[in-house]
This record gives sequence, C-alpha cells and structure tokens, in this order.
Amino acid sequence: MSSQRTILITAGLMLSLFLVSMESTVVSTGMPTIVSQLGGLESYSWVFTAFTLASTAMVPLYGKLSDLFGRRPVFLAAMAIFLVGSALCGLAATMPQLIAFRALQGIGAGGLLPLVFIIIGDLFSLEQRARLQGLFSGVWGVSSIIGPLLGGFIVDRVSWQWIFWINIVPGLVATAIVWFAWIDRARAHDAPKRPIDYAGSALLTAGSVALLLSLTDLSASWALPTLLGALAIFGALIWVERRASDPILPIGLFRDRMFVVACGHGILAGCAVFGGATFVPLYVQGVLGTSATEAGAALMPMLLAWVFSSIIGTRMLLRAGYRTIALAGMAALVIGSFPLMFVNTQTNRLLLMIYLGLMGFGMGFSIPAFLIAVQSSVERSKLGTATSTLQFSRSIGGAFGIGIMGAVLSATVTSRLTAAGVDASVSLNSLLDPLGEDMAVNDALRTALGAGISGVFVVAFIAAALGLLVTLLAPRGLVAQAAAERRREEGTTQPPGVRHEA
Repeated sequence: MSSQRTILITAGLMLSLFLVSMESTVVSTGMPTIVSQLGGLESYSWVFTAFTLASTAMVPLYGKLSDLFGRRPVFLAAMAIFLVGSALCGLAATMPQLIAFRALQGIGAGGLLPLVFIIIGDLFSLEQRARLQGLFSGVWGVSSIIGPLLGGFIVDRVSWQWIFWINIVPGLVATAIVWFAWIDRARAHDAPKRPIDYAGSALLTAGSVALLLSLTDLSASWALPTLLGALAIFGALIWVERRASDPILPIGLFRDRMFVVACGHGILAGCAVFGGATFVPLYVQGVLGTSATEAGAALMPMLLAWVFSSIIGTRMLLRAGYRTIALAGMAALVIGSFPLMFVNTQTNRLLLMIYLGLMGFGMGFSIPAFLIAVQSSVERSKLGTATSTLQFSRSIGGAFGIGIMGAVLSATVTSRLTAAGVDASVSLNSLLDPLGEDMAVNDALRTALGAGISGVFVVAFIAAALGLLVTLLAPRGLVAQAAAERRREEGTTQPPGVRHEA
C-alpha cells in the first residue's frame, strides 16, 4: 500500500477515534443544561448508561463481522449508525427520546472503537505499530482535555444540540477517507462462504446487555436476578459456540494462555482505573472543596502519564518482552492506587495527582503491551475478534468497578451519616448538590463522603493487585518472535498487515 494511502487512512482512523473518545466528556459538560430544558433529572445517569450499554455490548460482534465481511463495509455501517444517532440526539424533545437515541449512537460507537485498532493491526507491522502507538494514545489525552472545554463553549455560545451535531461533518470526512483509501485484503473467489452465527450473536448481545445492566446498580433489587440471567445466557453461548461451524466468539481463543491473561488483565485493570477515575472528580470537588473545573483537571496527570508511557512502552516492545513491560505497568498501578485508600479531607492535591499519574503510567505500559502481543500472535482470520474481545474485557471491568464502588460508596456514606446523627435517608444524589454548590459544606457530609471515596479506592487497589498477579501468569517471550511464528504458520514472509496495492 502506498505511503499516501497509509497517511490518509491513519488520519481518518485518528479522527474517528477522536470522535468516539470525546463523546462522553463533551456530553457530560452539557447535561445540566439539557436536563434544565428537557426535564427528567431522575433519568440523568441513563443518558450515559444507555450509550455505555449499547457500545460495550456491540464490540465483540463488530469484530467478528469485520472478519467475515471485511473492515471497510463494517466501518461504514458503524459510522453511519453513529452519525444518525448523533443527529437524532440533537433533535430529541424529551429525556426518553434522548436516552433512546444515545443507545443508537452507542451501537455505532461500539463498532468504531474496535475497528480503528483492528485496521491498525492490519495496516502496520509490529515495528510500525510500536512507533505509531503514541499518536493514537495521544488522541485519548487530547480528547479528554478538549472535550469538557468544547462542550462548555458550545453550551454557552451556541446550543446543547450542537454537542451532538458537531460529530456529523468530521464523521463524514473520516468515512470518506477510510472508504476510498483503505483496501480490504483480497479473498479467494473459490473460498467457501462461512455461515453467520446468528444464535451466537443474539446470545452474546443479550448476555452483554444483561451483565452490564446488572452492574449499573449492584444495590438494586433487580441486580442479582439480572446478573444470574446474564451468567445463564453466557453458559448457553458457550454451548452454542462449541457447536457452531464459524462461531461469533471462537472458544479456541480462550485456550491461548496469552489471550486469557490479557482478558483477565483487561477486566481487573479496567475495574481499578476506569472505576476509580469515575469518582475522582466527586472526591476533589465534594471532599476537598474545589471548583468543578479543578475537579476535572485532577484527572489530567493520569491521562498525560497514560499517553507518555504508552509511547515509551510500545517502543520498548521491540527490544524487551511484553510480559516485563506489562508487569512494570501493573506494579506502577498498584503503587499508585495504594495510598489512595487513605485519602481524607486533608489530602494534598499535588500528592493526589502524583498517585493518579502513577496509575495512568501503569495503564499506558500494560494495555498496549497486551494488545500488540495478542495481535501479533493470533491468526489473521481471528484478529478482529481478538482485538474487540480485549476491549470488551476492559469495558466490562470498568462497568464492574463502577457498580461495586458505587455500592461501597453509598453504604459507607449512609453508615457514617447514621453514626454522626445525620438523617441517613438522604440519598447519595442529594449529597451532590450541597457539595457541588456550597464550599462551606457540613463537616459530617464531607467526612462521610470522604470515607466512602476511601472505600472506593480500596476496591481499586484490590483490583490492581489482582491484575498484577494475573499478569505474572503471562507466558514469556518477545512480541517479534510471536509475530514471526504466526507468519510462518500462515505461510508468508511479509510482515503482518503490510500489503502491496492490487
């Protein structure tokens, strides 16, 4: 493939990744205004939950579809759904409509995120991916910084509808670039058509939605029955996939030690970081008594360290074992999460940012190491499924972490308020208003919330420590060796993903 095409495709993929990664931060800034106009404060969280449920549940499905039908048509379908959902979100007249359209938008986003990294795995060799990983990691950091600022500017100067409509033009540009520049791998004309695993697709989607739904509020009465239902659906999925001629989720992947360890790492690291990071702004604003802007800025060290370490870590993959790099990252994650268990109303903000920076450093080292290692070792026919499953594991881990941490926070706050003689019937949501608007908050409320956040970080530390233990089980070896072995097995001397133009 010519260098001009490669540059164009890379630009289109980065633009697509930017749109998806910025979506949550842009919307969160505009939600107070949206609620004031549409009403439905009780449904506030479902604007985010609907997007997360839909996008996470669809990730594995898109990976398999791209293996079956090619990357280009599936990318086009995902982007079309995402843009239609974005347009409809801006036209929503009620909160239920907005939630429904956010779910549609999430269905599209659930395809864009894995397809970006799948195409990267197809397009670039190991050495090229190691050099370019920093660019794609940088997209996350930039979107996390620009998202809240752009969302605030749009709400203040234009209208909240443009938070969604702003996706349309860049999305069309990214689609045009990928559609005309990307060339799918040629397929043999006499190759037998593989049947689509409809039963597996339905079970995987239903099980993922049920699991994520149960994790959104672990204290709810319906959480346990929904969780048991999800486990039953996944049991049926395993039974179906073992008998499918071309399964949507190849069970054989889970016989590979590296892949299993990578998924286990994704769940536990996602739980520690994505779960913990969700509650950092609440702690900084509510317990330390800062402004909303300062609360959002508290996460910047984590994001910047993540980008910086991913650049360094991926370059080290060319010389050091992926297991060594992943272990170093997980050690940093454990060290950073440990002191967070002891945060209180007097914690120094500079120290807090250092701890969060260590956690970001750990993720930047470990996540790309496992991703590139898996992409370099699995069969090309399973590349899309393997990549999307890894991302799915991190999303599930984050949802699981938020669910457990939310339950711990609520229970701790309630018990501390009761012990302090404060009305324990006050809900956690009710605590946010005085903490967010009045800096001279009641000491009992601030102390109770501080204790609850401390409990949240205990969960994060336990998940990080378990993630380190799981990473110790990873097989030794260099990624370059795994890539060479895969090329020999597939009967090619060409580096993975590097093709000549037809």
